[in-house]
Amino acid sequence: MKQFTILFFCASIMFAQETENALFSTKDILETKIAFSPKMIRKSNNDTIYFDTPLMFKTAGEWKEMEIGIRARGNFRRSTCYYPPIKVDLKKKKAKETIFEGQKKLKLVLPCLKQSDKNDNILKELLVYKLFELVTPYHFKTKRLTIEFTDQGKKNKAVETINGFFIEDDKKVAKRVEGKVFERYIHPLAMDSDASIRNALFQYMIGNTDFSTAYQHNGKLLFVGKKIVPLPYDFDMSGFINPSYAVVNQTLGISNIRERKYRGFKRDEDDFQEVREDFIAQKQAMYDLMKSYEVDFDSSEEFNEAFAYVESFFDIIEDDNEFKKNVLDAARTK
Repeated sequence: MKQFTILFFCASIMFAQETENALFSTKDILETKIAFSPKMIRKSNNDTIYFDTPLMFKTAGEWKEMEIGIRARGNFRRSTCYYPPIKVDLKKKKAKETIFEGQKKLKLVLPCLKQSDKNDNILKELLVYKLFELVTPYHFKTKRLTIEFTDQGKKNKAVETINGFFIEDDKKVAKRVEGKVFERYIHPLAMDSDASIRNALFQYMIGNTDFSTAYQHNGKLLFVGKKIVPLPYDFDMSGFINPSYAVVNQTLGISNIRERKYRGFKRDEDDFQEVREDFIAQKQAMYDLMKSYEVDFDSSEEFNEAFAYVESFFDIIEDDNEFKKNVLDAARTK
């Protein structure tokens, strides 16, 4: 009887974990419908106020509806974009017995501007998250969406179909890796060396300089097993995505968004070489992952440019001299 009780308890825990992770457990595209006024959402400066709106989603061939709370998040995209990035609040009772069960907070990533490349840019940003999964266990999970969006701020309430994706909450990531979200300032050199190099080299791969691990700009920190590891997000200002609204940080000595700049700190060279070898070992997996999304791009040129950009990264790190010049010697000391 005691053995049966233990087995039942373990099975209950496993079922609860599977239910809690249902949203991110499959690779299928979730069809959704949502309606709100981007203009109204952008104008609200109070991050404690969520606007109620129905979210429709299709599971097992059947449309279901659930009320959610939404608000704008971020700074640059919030003020620049037509579709602001969204923070989603879910109520436990409403999410129960749906694929959203166990989720309390989510980020909803939408295109920025109403331009022809808007859906391709979202695919590229989603790809960045998926690529990061290949090089570290400390990553955000994502759920790809197609969204039938209705702008309630327009008189004709125009409907359009856009790409988007959900990002899991940082507390969910921390729980998954048996850690905690770390919210205090800490110098990057006090963070785990391996995880820090992986993050910095990945940011270099996608051509992103719009981040700071020290000040947790476009990233969080996790405390896992007595070490601090970076958890990055918001990669849209990268050369890989190359959006029209990107702004170059000229203080870094770069003149365009496609120009790479290594932003990590100097560490033991053996650590660099180990991470370098791991990236090279994942090269084909990265290529295969990107190619699996090729048919979903509206523009073959957009895909080809993004793919070639990653190829140029491997040209650098597979060459000893180029790796030394662009990464080892370029690493920061302050």
